[in-house]
Amino acid sequence: MTHPFDELDVAAAPRELVALGGELSPDNLRAAYRNGVFPWPAGVEDERSQDRALRRLARRGELPLLPGTPDGPLVPWVSPHPRAVVLTAQVHAPRSLKQLLRRTGWETTLDRAFAQVIAGCARRDSTWITDRMIAGYTALHRDGDAHSVEVWDGDRLVGGLYGVLSGRVFSGESMFFVESGASKAAVLDLCRRMSEAGAPILDTQQESPHLRSMGQVLVHRSEYVEAVRGMQQPVTLPRERRLLGA
Repeated sequence: MTHPFDELDVAAAPRELVALGGELSPDNLRAAYRNGVFPWPAGVEDERSQDRALRRLARRGELPLLPGTPDGPLVPWVSPHPRAVVLTAQVHAPRSLKQLLRRTGWETTLDRAFAQVIAGCARRDSTWITDRMIAGYTALHRDGDAHSVEVWDGDRLVGGLYGVLSGRVFSGESMFFVESGASKAAVLDLCRRMSEAGAPILDTQQESPHLRSMGQVLVHRSEYVEAVRGMQQPVTLPRERRLLGA
């Protein structure tokens, strides 16, 4: 069955905000990511004011409203321009990160502690990772489409990231660290696993200085949307525990 996101001209949308409403259900999330779109609610403290603005746009018919919109704040769905990505085969580990990994002996896993990772990402003063976001991505994780990378110092979780694998493209949603450098380590490990699996693009959504140091580049939104729609062949990421400094 065709989803509204499949019929939306995301590449030509006049703004980064491309749709409103709907539930944060696995079906909606899967359709969004395969079309270069993701949900981006305001932080909890800004949710009411954002929702008033979004409802004005919906009433004026300026943005499509997804069917099945429940009571409560509208979900904003966005597709940034330009789009920041990392080509997994070209990821670069800065010298300082290489030295850190040799010194620490950190190890990584895939999908061993999804709940802990998303909780770690949400544990900050201001966060858009609300309870319903956590519920939506946890359901998607149970379906096998959302994944986490964990960075371990022995048995202690020191960092990680989570996101969505849509065909051969992984969209990173958020990352955290309790030891400096652990989030970069998670990105490096994910890129290595993706490259081995034949998944060439890590979508990092927006530009950041520490990801630029690892090879992040900017692409036109239309190029990204075309790429992700054309890379929907499923892949399986390697799952074994790994020594990062190796």
